[in-house]
Amino acid sequence: MAPAQSNTDANYDVVVIGSGVGGYTAAIRAGQLGLKTACIEGNSVLGGTCLNVGCIPSKALLHASELFDLARTKFDGFGIKVNPKLDLVTMMDQKQASVDALGRGIEFPFHKNKVDRIDGWARLDGPGRVQVRKPDGGKTQITTRHVVIATGSVPAPLPGVTIDQTRIVDSTGALKLREVPKKLLIIGAGSIGLELGSVWRRLGAEVEVVEFLDHIIPGADAAIASACQKMLEKQGFAFRLSTRVLEATAHDAGVSVEVESLKDGVKATVEVDVVLVSVGRRPFVGDLGLETVNLAPDNRGFIPTQNFATSAPGIWAIGDVTVGPMLAHKAEDEGVACIETLAGLAGHVDYDIIPSVIYTSPEVAWVGLTEEQVKASGRPHKFGRFPFSANSRAKLQHEGEGFVKVISSTDDYRILGVHMIGPQVSEFIGEVCLAMEFHADSEDVARTCHPHPTRSEALRQAAMGVDGWATQT
Repeated sequence: MAPAQSNTDANYDVVVIGSGVGGYTAAIRAGQLGLKTACIEGNSVLGGTCLNVGCIPSKALLHASELFDLARTKFDGFGIKVNPKLDLVTMMDQKQASVDALGRGIEFPFHKNKVDRIDGWARLDGPGRVQVRKPDGGKTQITTRHVVIATGSVPAPLPGVTIDQTRIVDSTGALKLREVPKKLLIIGAGSIGLELGSVWRRLGAEVEVVEFLDHIIPGADAAIASACQKMLEKQGFAFRLSTRVLEATAHDAGVSVEVESLKDGVKATVEVDVVLVSVGRRPFVGDLGLETVNLAPDNRGFIPTQNFATSAPGIWAIGDVTVGPMLAHKAEDEGVACIETLAGLAGHVDYDIIPSVIYTSPEVAWVGLTEEQVKASGRPHKFGRFPFSANSRAKLQHEGEGFVKVISSTDDYRILGVHMIGPQVSEFIGEVCLAMEFHADSEDVARTCHPHPTRSEALRQAAMGVDGWATQT
C-alpha cells in the first residue's frame, strides 16, 4: 500500500480523476467512508465511456433494434399483425435521453455522500497536487492526500485505416450514424463489433465481419464461439476469418477496403458504405502529468500497479488504465477495493471471477476457465451441458437456441467455468460468480431450487448434467 501524503492541510483526502464506472464508484465509496472526496470530469455528463459512448447507449440501441426486428420477423408467429417502420431519429433520441438521465442519476449519490464534482480536465502537478483546466479555460489547483486515476480507455487504432467518424467509424461513431448503411464492414469479431453489427443488421444493413484470427470472440470457449458464429450467420452476418485488413480508403460513394487472406495470401477489395473499426481498446492517460510524480506507462500504455497502488506515494490507478479485462464491472470492483485499501481496510478483487458478456441475440456470457484451458492444465474435470431447446421458458418464448455448459473439477469439487449462449444469460451469470466466490461445486447449484419456468433452470440442469442426472433431457 502506498503511504498517504503527509499534508494535513490538503483540500481533499481523495481526488478521483475520471467519472466512469470505476471512477464514480470509487468516489462514492470514499464518501461513504467519510473521506473528503472530489471527482474531476471534463465531460458535461458523468459516467465516462461506459455511460456516454459505450455500454449504455449500445445496449439502448440493441434493445430498440431487437424490438424492431422482432416486430418484423417474429410477431406473426405470436398472432400479432404489425407493419413496423423505422424512425431512426426517434430511436437515437431515446438512446440519448436514457444516457442523459443516467448521467444525472450519478449526481444524486455524489450529493448524498458529499462528493464534490469538479468540472474540468485534470493534470498531476507533483506529489499531492492536481491542476484542473476549467471549461472556460481558467485553471485551478487543489491538494489531496490521495489521487485515484480512473481515466479509462479509447478505441485502438488500426494501421492503414483512418477514422473520420463518417465513412470509417469507431464504436463512438457507430452509435451516431444518421442513416442505416446498405453495407457495413466490421473489422474485429469481438464483443463491440458483434454488438454494433447486430444493431445495424437488425435495422437493415448487410453486415460483413473481417477477423484476423480463425474464430470469433477471442477468449471465449470454442464451443460457444462456434455456436455464436452459426447463429449470427443465420441472422445475415457474413464472416471473413483468418483475414487481415491492409487499407481502407474513404470516397464519396463509400469505402474501398483491401483485405488479404492469411491462409493463401489472396487479396481482394471490398466495397462498402461504412467501415466500423473495432479491434480493441487502449488505455487513455492523455496529458495526466505522470512524469511530475515519476510515473510512466508500460510499453502497452498501462499504468503499473500493485494492489491498485502505483510506485508514486499516494497515487492509485484502477479500471482500463491498468492491466486486466477492460470491463466496466472490473473497474467498479477495483474502485471499491482501491478506496477500501487506501482507507486501511481489506480491499480485494478476485480476477478469476470476472464475467464476460456479449449482448447479441442470443446473448453470450461466461466466467472462469474455458474447456480448452482446463484440458491444457491437465486438471481432472467433468462437464454438463443443457440446451435451451429443452427449457420451457425459452421454448414458450420462441428462444430455444443455445446452451449452458458447466465445467467442474473432480479433485477439489469446485466450479472451474461456466459458458452460456442463449436468451438473457447476462442476467444469471452472476449466480455463477456468487457460487464460485463461495467455492461451490456444481452439485451445490444442482441442488439449489430454481423457480419454474425460468431460463435460469438451464443452468441448474447443466449443473445436474455434470453428474449425469439432468431431469429435463
